Amino acid sequence: MKLSINELKYKANDVRQDIIQMLLGAGSGHSAGPLGMADVFTALYFGVMNHDPENPKWEDRDRLVLSCGHICPVLYATLAEAGYFPKEELKTLRKINSRLQGHPHNLSLPGLETTSGPLAQGTSQAVGMAYGLMMDHKKSQRVYLIMSDGEQDEGQTWEAISFAAKYKLHNLTAIIDRNNIQIDGYTEEIMPLENLKAKYEAFNWHVLEVDGHNHEQIIDACYEAKAIYEKPTVIIAHTIPGKGVDFMEYDYKWHGTPPNKDQALTALKELRTLRGQIQSEHE
Repeated sequence: MKLSINELKYKANDVRQDIIQMLLGAGSGHSAGPLGMADVFTALYFGVMNHDPENPKWEDRDRLVLSCGHICPVLYATLAEAGYFPKEELKTLRKINSRLQGHPHNLSLPGLETTSGPLAQGTSQAVGMAYGLMMDHKKSQRVYLIMSDGEQDEGQTWEAISFAAKYKLHNLTAIIDRNNIQIDGYTEEIMPLENLKAKYEAFNWHVLEVDGHNHEQIIDACYEAKAIYEKPTVIIAHTIPGKGVDFMEYDYKWHGTPPNKDQALTALKELRTLRGQIQSEHE
């Protein structure tokens, strides 16, 4: 189901509201990253990827690998919005016996391709999937890898991207959440990453940069990646951590902190106001 740009904006807003409610109910979890990546996830699931919520193991589906498993609330919320499981189940995030664990467990929930947690391992998993699909001559299927910018500090990341370049895994599209924060502070203070574009180009990847809150740019970049046949593609998505909630935006302290009741009510009020603004802009 492919949505219009206006519908994608509504959907992303719904996902952000879901995230706030999930985190409030859980009393733990990550706020900044999930809110910042809502536009990327809605673009992928409702504008780019070939997938079927009624048949999650459809052989010809595209695969999404979430390497930065701590932002799983945005993945869970998007899967629920897409119809993989009832939205009511979002309330069970991080609860005992819940299928919605604090990091994704692929045997627990439909739509999950991998179990993730340790940063950078998802990159190796996605590269292995893409390589396997090429070996099986599955030319129409793609692997979408979601990485954080903080995990670019990991050596395993660069081992995997070297492998992907050597074997010209053009069926692999990586998306980096370039929000400039990690749990202990700002990325350029913890371990400087720039020039990130030049680094990936030096490893022989095709590099694109987009506004991670512009659905048109995200979708266009994903389709450009499909046209690149000699190398893998990485999309550096510049995002605002905590996007949509004023008191969370740009503040690294919300990386691993959930809102309390009053903060959640304020956030939901702001997001509902933004939804109204989206509607008025397109009437």
